[in-house]
Amino acid sequence: MDSTQPSSSNHTKGEIQILSLSEAEIKKCIDLHKLLDALADGFKALCDGRVANPARPQLDIPNAGYLLAMPAWMKGMHLTVKLVNVFEGNIARGIPSHLATIHLFDPETGMPVCTMDGTYITAVRTSGSAVLSVRELARRNAKVATVVGAGVQASQHLHLLPLVRDFREIRVCSKDFADAQALASRHAGVIAVKDLEAAIRSSDVVCLATHAYVPAISAKWVQPGTHVSSVGVAPPGGELPIDLIARGRLFVESRDAFSPPPVGCCELAHIDPQTGTDLGAMLLGLQPGRTSDQQITIYKAMGVAMEDMVAADLAYREAKRLGVGQTISL
Repeated sequence: MDSTQPSSSNHTKGEIQILSLSEAEIKKCIDLHKLLDALADGFKALCDGRVANPARPQLDIPNAGYLLAMPAWMKGMHLTVKLVNVFEGNIARGIPSHLATIHLFDPETGMPVCTMDGTYITAVRTSGSAVLSVRELARRNAKVATVVGAGVQASQHLHLLPLVRDFREIRVCSKDFADAQALASRHAGVIAVKDLEAAIRSSDVVCLATHAYVPAISAKWVQPGTHVSSVGVAPPGGELPIDLIARGRLFVESRDAFSPPPVGCCELAHIDPQTGTDLGAMLLGLQPGRTSDQQITIYKAMGVAMEDMVAADLAYREAKRLGVGQTISL
């Protein structure tokens, strides 16, 4: 043993200062245009193996909900861990069903650097990945988009969709028309519609953002040339009609999408992984995207920690630039 090295028993952490960012501060610090580009770069890094993104463990709380731990890291960023709790009963309590915090650590020492709200980041990075798929895969002349759902994810889609296409019309549909009306009233130029089938049949882009345990739409309604995205997670069924996949080209975040929940998507658990194309592979030019104006393209998301990492990195860097947040001692 090297006697010149101090004993580890003499090492103490001492008091350290870390940055704390609230939900309101996070919203101020994430530029949505930059988020879409950061997600695109993240998917490329995920595809070519530059992101450590291990499978997420799930802790089940009987008759209440579950907790997921989602770690990720790539060179140039902090070690990132998101803890997300999914408790469906929260809706009746007037609070979100998804509640999360994100924690950043120095990759050289492991010391904590920042703790931030992750609820908004979870919403905006999930809708961001879906709208990124619209940017990359929808027809260039797409003019009509329909968002199915009226919750947090649907609302975030409505913020993001105008950034990627000059839509003539953006619609929102929900099983409760009053919910669709309420959501549409908060977004300029968005209209609520009652007839879901007619809306899907006349749409160039369809964004599924529900908590449906059965398909939210019929595959028969989707017209040639449509792009369909799906972000809803509701095992054991799910919102995406499986028979639609046979009619189009499927894109996913990674091969993990075909694993059983909680790692993968319940709709894809029995689908051949060769059916799907990684979004990152398409962005890198390793695989084609849309190949014709008549092709149906489909993007199914399950959420990966890389998305939280790049969104948290954006928020942290901007917070440091602006001097936003509170310093707390540990």
